[in-house]
Amino acid sequence: KIASTIADENGFEVVKVELLGKGKRTILRVFIDRVGGVTIGDCEFFSRRLESLLDVEDFIQSSYLLEVSSPGMNRPLKEMNDFNKQIGKLIRVITKEKIDNQTFFVGRLVETGDDWIRILLEDKKVPKYIFIPFELISKSQLEIEIKQE
Repeated sequence: KIASTIADENGFEVVKVELLGKGKRTILRVFIDRVGGVTIGDCEFFSRRLESLLDVEDFIQSSYLLEVSSPGMNRPLKEMNDFNKQIGKLIRVITKEKIDNQTFFVGRLVETGDDWIRILLEDKKVPKYIFIPFELISKSQLEIEIKQE
């Protein structure tokens, strides 16, 4: 709750919270995101705010290590909201059933609806758009793009 309050007040989203280990080896790991991505400065800011509130609330009685991070460049996309924030990005999608005779797609996310996504397959000689209902998505994640100059 404390992390979510800080996130809401400052335009972040808490993607995941993990409490690992115990005693002196306790690690509180918080993953944050925002439209446009998260910088190191964002993580530092969030960490300082969270640490001061956790100390006041005495949330963790023993000493702990606080880690604040972005979810990563190739983070999984699990909810429609995850897709909505990644329009224009290159993604990988594995479907539960075949669409156009395949279940594996890599393409640019060009559009989302309430319960579907549309991607542009860029590896084809002729650009091709694929419509994928959300319920058919088995697994999806951002693809790391290496831009050549």
